[in-house]
Amino acid sequence: MARKYSRKASDDVERVMKKRKAGTLRSGRSKKKVTSRKQAIAIGLSEARAKGRKVPKKATRKTAKKTAKKRKAAKKR
Repeated sequence: MARKYSRKASDDVERVMKKRKAGTLRSGRSKKKVTSRKQAIAIGLSEARAKGRKVPKKATRKTAKKTAKKRKAAKKR
């Protein structure tokens, strides 16, 4: 099975995570300091998408519901 995320995308996320740990990562327009791990990953993936790296599209509400249903069904089995 092929990789969902490219190695370069992983490098981008890793770089952003190091910036967060150092306390120098800032969010978009507000320029507030990012402390959340999830937000840091989101920023890294967003930057990777902007550079044209291989990253899956953002999950829409509809696809999120579908995957939640699949997970729930698999858990019942």
